[in-house]
Amino acid sequence: MRALLPIIRLLVTASPWAMARGAALSVIVLLMGAALLGLSGWFITATGIAGIAGIGIAFDVFRPSAGVRFLALGRTAARYGERILTHDATLRALAALRVTLLRRQARLGDRGLASLRSEAVLTRIVSDVDALDGVILRLVLPGLAAIVTHALVFLALGWLAGWPIAWAVLAGYAPFAALILWRLARRSIQPSDAVEAQDQTLRRGVIDMIRNRQSLILDGALGLREAALLALNADTRKAARALDLADRGAGAALSVLVAVVTGLALIAGGWMIARGLIGPAIGAIGVFVALALAETLLPLRRGFSDYGRMVGAARRIGADAKTQPNISVTPAPDLMTAPLLAIRKPKLRFELDAGDTIALTGPSGCGKTSLLMQIAGLAEAGAITILGRRPGDWPEAALREFVAMVPQRSALIAGTIRENLSLASDASDEAMWRALTAVALDDAIRERGGLDARLTEGGAGLSGGQARRLALARAILKSPRLLLLDEPTEGLDAGTADRVLDGIRAVLPEAAILAALHRGAAHSVFDRQISIDL
Repeated sequence: MRALLPIIRLLVTASPWAMARGAALSVIVLLMGAALLGLSGWFITATGIAGIAGIGIAFDVFRPSAGVRFLALGRTAARYGERILTHDATLRALAALRVTLLRRQARLGDRGLASLRSEAVLTRIVSDVDALDGVILRLVLPGLAAIVTHALVFLALGWLAGWPIAWAVLAGYAPFAALILWRLARRSIQPSDAVEAQDQTLRRGVIDMIRNRQSLILDGALGLREAALLALNADTRKAARALDLADRGAGAALSVLVAVVTGLALIAGGWMIARGLIGPAIGAIGVFVALALAETLLPLRRGFSDYGRMVGAARRIGADAKTQPNISVTPAPDLMTAPLLAIRKPKLRFELDAGDTIALTGPSGCGKTSLLMQIAGLAEAGAITILGRRPGDWPEAALREFVAMVPQRSALIAGTIRENLSLASDASDEAMWRALTAVALDDAIRERGGLDARLTEGGAGLSGGQARRLALARAILKSPRLLLLDEPTEGLDAGTADRVLDGIRAVLPEAAILAALHRGAAHSVFDRQISIDL
């Protein structure tokens, strides 16, 4: 349960007023259900007794029947409102969880960010967030509503029907229901983890088999791979059956508990009637209320059945990491005179001011990309300052406005060219065309239909060089003061590479540009070259 507490805290605080409204309506629904069944039991019993006694004509049936109709209609309306508000609160909470998770991923280092490109990691994150959507809807809200309802019903029964009946219902439900649900949660942890892990492995295995089907066929290994996946599927089904068995066992135990508690209420009511403490009609209230309280427990069965999956997802997501507050940092006095970028490493020392353009050169693996990642605040940086302040000391939003980086592998989305460019800023069409012209991509985009031309998932529809230049245009639209480029001309012919470098410098004349290059470092746009080997 400890792993879920940070998740619950985050989800509840995301929209506390919406959570409170949903919880209030959940309690109202349960209370109206108990009151409806209790009043109906009293009404039926009292009507029967009046008929047997021969005074049925004098019995007031209108007010009790009006109460029954009011509770029935009110419960229906409250149930409808409860469904809307609890789902609204849950969706708000999940939105906050997704934002928190994405912010945490954005603060990862370069290696961590690169690992997120794996479909296995993305599938895991999506699956974990989906698992946590039941924390509020099937665990927290039903649990709180059940506790509050049992407490209020206990007081109402003690006042209306007598404390022996109230204690019989409370002592029957509270400890044994908690024991059954606790046992279900314990039994669900291992099979839930097994089902989740094996399901992820099976999904990846099927995807890999489809991707590599030609090689598997040529190697004669398709049958072996299929047999392995079928065996894994059998193990997954076995774990799922164990989880289903635990869930069904808990359901049967709760059903037995409802029958036992109803019997206890009947015995307690009969004992009080035999001693003349209450009438038969009042004694029937406890029996029907005990039956109605089953509604507070049965929904919790689904939540506790998924408890193992929720805990596993919470541990992997690690929601106890707090979102860093957006603190406004006041520039120190020396920031006005400090260089825009200063590198003070043992083997590398240089400064970069507004309008400077430097080409970083060196063999593959020498650390050019790592250095750019450190400057951009995407990896731990030492001896690097931006306007006198280390990248990690800058507020995230301010750093992203000041520094823009275009890595070797740029992310594009399924959508139009305009939508891809709009990720940088809410720029006008004119500004977008100006940026596309700067990277020598305007003619190609016009041939494809202009800014409304659509790309498929991952930006498919453009060549590698065109996709890289579209990412460059997006960075240009941010008008950064410091532009970091990792192999900006890779995959481009010499003429296009020259146009791109000239275009970037022309459209961002005041920006400082630091580019890591394997070739093209002798271009006239660069003020100087720095060879590194970190």
